[in-house]
Amino acid sequence: MPNQRVALITGASQGFGRALARRLAADGWHLVVDARHPAPLHELERELAPITTVLAIPGDVADADHRAALVRAATDLGGLDLLVNNASTLGGTPLQCLAGIDLDVLRHTYEVNAVAPLALTQHALPMLRDRHGTIVNITSDAAVEGYEHWGGYGSAKAALEQLGRVLAAEEPDVRIYTFDPGDMRTQMHQDAFPGEDISDRPEPETVVPTFIALLAGQSESGRYRAADLAAATP
Repeated sequence: MPNQRVALITGASQGFGRALARRLAADGWHLVVDARHPAPLHELERELAPITTVLAIPGDVADADHRAALVRAATDLGGLDLLVNNASTLGGTPLQCLAGIDLDVLRHTYEVNAVAPLALTQHALPMLRDRHGTIVNITSDAAVEGYEHWGGYGSAKAALEQLGRVLAAEEPDVRIYTFDPGDMRTQMHQDAFPGEDISDRPEPETVVPTFIALLAGQSESGRYRAADLAAATP
């Protein structure tokens, strides 16, 4: 199936990753999806199977064997056009100030949020170069703002953003976007604010159209905020 568009989405069992997988499937993409928890991931697989090919592979993106399995799955589908590095971790809750943050937790946060996306990108780059594909690293305003208690997560996302900027300079045949979806009504966001009402945050499904517009617009590699893209849409 050489002409079939194929996307690999990490962290697809819930939140933005799940909403994006649903939209891409509806648009005719074939999918490789992963998440740490098998049950909701396979539930998504069963939901989307009637409309497209979905290969659901549970696992942790910080595990090298799991990353290799994801790339093999994309190879089995004929190649790769889009890699979405969406899987992420807050680094434990409640969020800790930098003066007292557990350094082992911090190392793991960097491993999941920055090292693993780069490692997966390294594996996938030959296919992405061949298809002139796109890499999207999902980020947060915590990567560029100094929010109290967000130093671990935010600095890991800042590292991911810098990796994306350098990679864009090194890989002219691949578009590399850093996409900030903004606050959303997700489990991760709820975990960051335990006991608080986050019902005023938008559902992830409402952000997906701006992501799709970014892909369709063939914009140059760079950092994009969903709010800015939405405001620029007539």
